[in-house]
Amino acid sequence: MTLTGRQRSGGRRRTLSFCRFAALPAALYVFAVASPALAVELSAPIAELYSKVSIYPPTAKSMTVCYGFVCRRRVILDFTPGDRGALTTIMAAGRASAAAERAAVRKAVVWFDRRMGPIIGTSKRVARADFRHRADSQNYDCWDTTRNTTSLLLVLRQWGLLKFHEVGDPHYRGNALVLQTPHNTAVLVERATGVEWVVDMWTRAYAQPPDVMTVRKWVKED
Repeated sequence: MTLTGRQRSGGRRRTLSFCRFAALPAALYVFAVASPALAVELSAPIAELYSKVSIYPPTAKSMTVCYGFVCRRRVILDFTPGDRGALTTIMAAGRASAAAERAAVRKAVVWFDRRMGPIIGTSKRVARADFRHRADSQNYDCWDTTRNTTSLLLVLRQWGLLKFHEVGDPHYRGNALVLQTPHNTAVLVERATGVEWVVDMWTRAYAQPPDVMTVRKWVKED
């Protein structure tokens, strides 16, 4: 893995909001979003993940890694042949079934976390980080983890490594009446059944496997 040096930090203001994603409707249409390398077909809610913070969607060659809360800090990750080989090996273990593929995706997210942590400082990150932790430079909030995980899943899709799933639209939960913290996550959709599965790394600390469960169950968690 190499980093191009195209590293940018956003404004120094602190984000005074809990980790949340504006409620989005189901995918209304699919359109092509231009990027420096190629056009990627994205649903409107996924495309908004990138347009909201003025970054390009991922390509088969690179992705923007967001950190520092709401992508105020970001760095371009250019994938090397070694990166692709490592992820291909991880995903090969999931070729037998949809459940096995989800297990492989969990390992791919841990790979991503471990590779980026020492470079951008997120090896010290904690679970459920938000502005209350006062350590934005070394953490992801759920805006960041949703973008990063969605980007990684899109890259896996472009590399032909997702056999049983498609990349779904991000999902939101949050109910103040039952003290449920506002939160959003990346999603996989099982092709055979249409069941949506979250891939949520925000609720886990550095290098811990992300939560993978059905959206139906996830929306009831806290």
